Amino acid sequence: MSAPILPPTTAGIDPEKFSDDLSFLRNRKVTVILLAIFLVIGFALRVHNLGAESLSEDELNKLQTAQEYRVNGLSGKNGEHPFLMKGMQTLSIAASEKINEIAASSLISDEAALRFPVALFGSFTTLLIFLLISELFGRSIGLISAALWAVEPMAIGFDRIAKEDSLVLFFFLLMLFFWIRGQTLAERGRGNGTWYVWAAAAAFAALMASKYYPWLLAVPTAYYGIFLRIPKRKWDMGKRRYLVFLAVMGLTFVILNPTILLPDTWREMLKFSSENRVGHDGYEYMGQIYPHKMTLWLAGIPWTFYYVFIAVKTSISTLALCLFGLPMMFRRKLGDGRFLLFFWAFLWFIPFSAVGGKFTRYFTIVEPLVLISAAVGFCFSLRWLTAKLLGSSRFALVAQVVLFASAISFPLYNSISVTPHFRLFTNSLGGGIAAAGSYFPHDEFYDVATRDIVAAIADRARPGAVTACETPELFAYYAGKIGREDLTFISLSDELKVTNLGTGDFIVLVKGRRYFSNDGYEKALREAIPAAQIEVGGVSAAKVYQL
Repeated sequence: MSAPILPPTTAGIDPEKFSDDLSFLRNRKVTVILLAIFLVIGFALRVHNLGAESLSEDELNKLQTAQEYRVNGLSGKNGEHPFLMKGMQTLSIAASEKINEIAASSLISDEAALRFPVALFGSFTTLLIFLLISELFGRSIGLISAALWAVEPMAIGFDRIAKEDSLVLFFFLLMLFFWIRGQTLAERGRGNGTWYVWAAAAAFAALMASKYYPWLLAVPTAYYGIFLRIPKRKWDMGKRRYLVFLAVMGLTFVILNPTILLPDTWREMLKFSSENRVGHDGYEYMGQIYPHKMTLWLAGIPWTFYYVFIAVKTSISTLALCLFGLPMMFRRKLGDGRFLLFFWAFLWFIPFSAVGGKFTRYFTIVEPLVLISAAVGFCFSLRWLTAKLLGSSRFALVAQVVLFASAISFPLYNSISVTPHFRLFTNSLGGGIAAAGSYFPHDEFYDVATRDIVAAIADRARPGAVTACETPELFAYYAGKIGREDLTFISLSDELKVTNLGTGDFIVLVKGRRYFSNDGYEKALREAIPAAQIEVGGVSAAKVYQL
């Protein structure tokens, strides 16, 4: 007889017993200790040398917005993005300045202070993955999924840039956990789950106060909706509670995103949505430049973008487990909780594969799905191995511990080997570190070497020298940090200004900043000898040419 459908539980099974394939996790204390260890490891990897990389152009905008808030109060600056992350960054920068003042040294850089809130929330995403997946599939799959998030290079890399995507994932997972937990309690008669539903509404409001992604509410809504024909459902919200849900969400959103009430914010949002803020005319992907606008759809960056990303940017061991676990996700014995993951995957991969404008950081929201599939693959393979080959002997327990440690050790080793430049990690399928920066150079480098480039120019530049680059404001920021305010920076894509360059001036070609508008310089200077070449993690990141 098939298991009864009792959504939103796991098809009538007890997740505490269902996936206890790792027998040493049946002890709750062991599980808690291991989870705490992975939280510490994940946090350490995310904050270690956090200021090692230069600010990106986007991050500089966030830094300037935080400075604007501190001087003039809340404003519509950078208003195309919500307030929550920028508010956290403002507090983080103020706190870092206080710490530096007490320590009488530059203990915490602006780069590290700006990125710290994202790194912190990314670290605690480990806990949320464990809580959500344990609720759906049991502790074993939950802990392995969480452990992989703590140590996978790309998961860490996403959390070390001051962008909103990691916060979106954190609050998305928090919303899903509250939603599932509340409905499960109601269905099993273990208490009133209504307060969890209100907490889910507040969590989604925090998501929206991090980035305007209203469509993500469709994931729990679809999961809720497919079971509405089942009779005697104790978890049904009803119209009245759903209205309260929306009210809690709306009120929390305004509290966490007060700049939404400013007219300037709406003007910035309109400019952004009309794509008038797209500053460059292309994106380099696997050595070729493509048009880069959302509304170009399939005429923009190829639909293969994120699938290639999974193939070359995931640790080989995790990728192999994911490929094995993917078909296992469709087995009914995994329970009805898998439908939540199906909606999550479908509602992200379909639109994001089709849009013409893509960045790898958008993948942050579905990166856990790769790791959850790997965890499922690990547990199903371990179950087969234990049942068929090892039985219930003491050797089986030792084998489980060794295999569990191996599954985590490989991605952990990969992360340590590329620290602090986690985004450059490329697995052996993609060519290894020698191929780093050749697939998604904009996102892999992300202006990582600007500080070093400016220092190299400053050592060679006459007073008032002009430099043509693709991020002049960012270059000027770092020039000011070293006292070279006399240097002038212009856009390499501005043909009129570039023609006025003279002897002693500079042209900078940065990996990840190759566009249709400047590709001619790349070809013209291919045989020229640069005055300086900047490397990051053993990979060429920029070339500086002096006229």
